[in-house]
Amino acid sequence: MEITSAVGAVLGAFGLSGAAGLNAWLPLLVVGIADRIGWIDLGSSYHWLSSIPALLVIGVVFLLDLIGDKIPALDSGLHAIGTLIAPASGAILFTAESSISSHLPPAVTAILGAVTAGSIHVGRSVARPFVTGTTAGVGNPVVSSAEDGTSLVLTVLALALPILAFLAVLVLLVALTWLGFRARRWLRSRRTRNQPDPA
Repeated sequence: MEITSAVGAVLGAFGLSGAAGLNAWLPLLVVGIADRIGWIDLGSSYHWLSSIPALLVIGVVFLLDLIGDKIPALDSGLHAIGTLIAPASGAILFTAESSISSHLPPAVTAILGAVTAGSIHVGRSVARPFVTGTTAGVGNPVVSSAEDGTSLVLTVLALALPILAFLAVLVLLVALTWLGFRARRWLRSRRTRNQPDPA
């Protein structure tokens, strides 16, 4: 039973850190609320996530990020900041979720969380200019909303059905890798078209 609990905690931790790669603040907010209402138990080391001051700060920053990420150009700046924020959020969530059951060293869980969240964040950051360029920015709010929705679904799955959350993260990584290749090809072809013809 203990092994099953440990595996579930690690799989759920992958789901939470994957969600952080799409929206660094939303899973922190959901996990904090879930701990506060007693749905989950983060343990004494991470109860600060469910404190009123932490929830208020995370909630405000989440709302600002939610709005800003829908605005072309501003979203690029937020993604640049997210290169640091997303891995940090992923590291916190992975360690908090797995700290009670998995017995993995905190340094290992922090690295796993940071790498998972960071990889997904980089994938979405690479794909976003492709969306902006091919839709003149109109597609940005749609894609951003889809990322937020996926982050919420991943967070809930990580807490309720961790194996599904883990599988969803794997699918997401594959999809973002494919989109990243498409985006790079599009950027190369665009640069080629914009180069002046040799005299």
